[in-house]
Amino acid sequence: MNFQAKASDVINDTTDCAVVAVFKDGKLSAGAQAVNKACHKIVQQLIKQKDITGKPGKTTWLHGLDGIKAKRILLLGAGAQSGCSEADYQRLIKGTAEALKGSGCENAVLHLDDINVKIETHSGDDKSTPNRDTAWKAQQAVEVFGSTYYQFNAHKSKKSDPVKLKKVTLAVADAKQRKTTQAGIKAGAAVTAGANLARDLGNHPGNVCTPTYLAAEARRLARNQPRLTTKILQEKQMRELGMHSLLSVAAGTEEPAQMIIMEYKGAAKSKAPYVLVGKGITFDSGGISLKPGAAMDEMKFDMCGAASVFGAMRALLDLQPTLNVVAVVVASENMPSGRATKPGDIVTSMSGQTIEILNTDAEGRLVLCDALTYVERYKPEAVIDVATLTGACVIALGKHATGLYSNRHTLAQALLAAGREAADKAWHMPLWDEYQKQLDSNFADMANIGGAPGGSVTAACFLSRFAKKYPWAHLDIAGTAWLSGNQKGATGRPVPLLVRYLLDQV
Repeated sequence: MNFQAKASDVINDTTDCAVVAVFKDGKLSAGAQAVNKACHKIVQQLIKQKDITGKPGKTTWLHGLDGIKAKRILLLGAGAQSGCSEADYQRLIKGTAEALKGSGCENAVLHLDDINVKIETHSGDDKSTPNRDTAWKAQQAVEVFGSTYYQFNAHKSKKSDPVKLKKVTLAVADAKQRKTTQAGIKAGAAVTAGANLARDLGNHPGNVCTPTYLAAEARRLARNQPRLTTKILQEKQMRELGMHSLLSVAAGTEEPAQMIIMEYKGAAKSKAPYVLVGKGITFDSGGISLKPGAAMDEMKFDMCGAASVFGAMRALLDLQPTLNVVAVVVASENMPSGRATKPGDIVTSMSGQTIEILNTDAEGRLVLCDALTYVERYKPEAVIDVATLTGACVIALGKHATGLYSNRHTLAQALLAAGREAADKAWHMPLWDEYQKQLDSNFADMANIGGAPGGSVTAACFLSRFAKKYPWAHLDIAGTAWLSGNQKGATGRPVPLLVRYLLDQV
């Protein structure tokens, strides 16, 4: 879908649809006022009849209006005229996208530039709340349209009907606003491309998206990209490096584990890189500690951390920022067999620390810990690992916020700010020494689980033992990476957060 920004007159738009906003309490946006004036006060009549309430995202169609060149007018509820919340703005853009999706429109012009979006704060003082700028609103519009129109047809014999809408114009007031809007469109398109790649990888079944498939995807991503190089470590090389914790997870599967390394070089070699580490368990049966059968199919999503890292790198290739980024994806299956790791087994990690494996279903931390040791060689500016790590995080935060842990306050605050800016929120969780004792083992340096209480915290505590030599953050995306039920599918999160954070470092 093509997005553009340009000055536009709602009365003279030669378009399939012009979208204008109606606020609560019968207030009209500039575009709605123009339509109302040109068409015998039709908008005010609809408000009086309570056909329009101004509720964010609610839409009403008008067809064949005299005095308007557009074939259709879409009246869009936009909340309070003083300003809507960020969530309401996403809601009203989604309402627009869904209404257009169900129509025959091939192009549309959105006259929504006079909608104010309040920046979410936690101060409790709304009087001084600033508004989001034009670039932010444009970027969110592109991303919401992208997620609404996303289709995954790779394994269907009958494909979904193609999207009819081909072009969306964001109306602007002047050249300055056009420039900032275009910047937002560019960023939104890059994030959407990255998020959709993450969705695609997550939605593939485990018999397609194997560790070998992910390695091939990395090579495809780097093709004809001079700034991106790819290297794959095989199990023999991992064994030589002492990655016995990682290899213990792959012991029960026929699929060979892969360590995928992608390096984006956008700055001088002397600049320390930012490192992204993604958990890529392409199917998680739980191993010998077998999971219950119900919803086990969703364990194909256990590689969504890796998928989001792929998505972030895809966005960087479009945006070409001047920084260095290394992405490390540890990919494996976790399966039961006669060779599989058993509860009670002890393995030695690449760091030399020994681990008693009390539960083979706590495998994500076992692959990540060796990756966290491996990336020390890059002398990184910061390391962020992304993983569908614990069901405990879903219990704590539900599907709305990603769990964030960090050994540096400044890094945590930067990621939280990036999440707010990207509308891809995270929540700062504790990483206190009091939790570390739960990982004590009578037989090894540590156990791989700390029991049910604070399960997401103790998982992060485990990882922190392998990330002492650099600023590090852990994103537990078990609640945010995919949806269940009739909306089942990968969400593409936290690609927006990761991209925003990286761009903020330029």
